[in-house]
Amino acid sequence: MARSREGTRRFLRRGSIPVVVHGLAEYGLGILFIVGPSALSFDSDTAKVVSILIGAGIIAMAALTDYPTALMRRLPLDSHIVLDFVLSLFVIASPFVFGFTDDATAVAFFLIVGIAYLALTVMTRYRRHES
Repeated sequence: MARSREGTRRFLRRGSIPVVVHGLAEYGLGILFIVGPSALSFDSDTAKVVSILIGAGIIAMAALTDYPTALMRRLPLDSHIVLDFVLSLFVIASPFVFGFTDDATAVAFFLIVGIAYLALTVMTRYRRHES
């Protein structure tokens, strides 16, 4: 049991997710934001639009960042890291900023996915550790 707890702690610490996995996860996250409103039947049109725009933004950012899973390496990795933090916090705040807190499904989606995105950002190993 002690080994599994140690393994979990090691996985959850900062830098445990390779940047390649982060890049691939962002494509999936973008698709989730685009498909989520229809799949989950959001009531709020505002939540639908915000979700689709966030999804398109995440895909564009992943496609343009200077890392292995990019299509065109135009955005410096340092800028991407800052945008990841800002965007994940923006996702969490969106239901309150855009006023769709009466749509419980949309609020839950934005909070859960926003927190997961923030966790992905915090746990990613953006650079190789040098000895």
